[in-house]
Amino acid sequence: MEYSHRYPAYPTQEVASELDRHIDIHRQAYNYTLYEYEHVNADDIGSAYKHHSRLPGWKDQFSVFSEVNSKALQRTVTRFYQNLTGLSEQKQNGRKVGKLTWKSPREFQSMTYSQSGFELKNTSGRRATLWLSKIGDIKIRYHRNIPDKATIKEVTVKRETAGEWFISFGLETDEAALPEKPDVDSLNTTNSIGIDLGILNYIHTSDGTTVDWLDLGDEYEHLRREQRKLSRKEKSSNNYEKQRVEVAKVTRHIKRKVLDTNTRSQRGSSASTTRCSSRIWT
Repeated sequence: MEYSHRYPAYPTQEVASELDRHIDIHRQAYNYTLYEYEHVNADDIGSAYKHHSRLPGWKDQFSVFSEVNSKALQRTVTRFYQNLTGLSEQKQNGRKVGKLTWKSPREFQSMTYSQSGFELKNTSGRRATLWLSKIGDIKIRYHRNIPDKATIKEVTVKRETAGEWFISFGLETDEAALPEKPDVDSLNTTNSIGIDLGILNYIHTSDGTTVDWLDLGDEYEHLRREQRKLSRKEKSSNNYEKQRVEVAKVTRHIKRKVLDTNTRSQRGSSASTTRCSSRIWT
């Protein structure tokens, strides 16, 4: 079973600069993969596995590719072929699609370490440290523990449009380690609490707990104003880039308000269900 956990990251200015540099090298590797895919003999490429064998030659020809982690470099090549597969699947589903194009710095804002080159440390509190090969330590807000029986298979570092950094851990766990669902017939549902989606309230439970609807009218109007400002800027200019970040900040604010409301509704329903003597599995 595979899933992921995402955490806010707080690299120092020096580390953030190094992350930016590494991500740009991976962007160049992605674009060079595309170049070779279109120009190299098909016997030497055509799959991520075949293309990985060309990486030592890359490093001999372009020393910059030796400055990033080898496994992460392989993962970037794999990323290209995953995008290629996704494009092919869309075409098979009847969608009109084009072809993969070179990525600009704005379009490529993440990199992934796969299998090795990373270590999660100091996880006893709310702050933890992620060590990345050839980069160093990055502080993260460890707000959610990684299960003991889960294995970290991948680590993705991403910079959002508004400038914030996030770390995502790709986790793998054996389904046999998950708790078994109890027999529904054996559950005691005497103290169960009903939860309804209401008209006057977002959530209303049978014990009187309510969560109000979220009013985002002002926020969406703010977003429309910022988007109109963006549409008046000359594309790719400095003013355009500054305004694009402002739009991203407003969008992030809306997402956070929605997430906060969902979290409070989950806490409300959780508080109700903890008073039940049973748990319903679906």
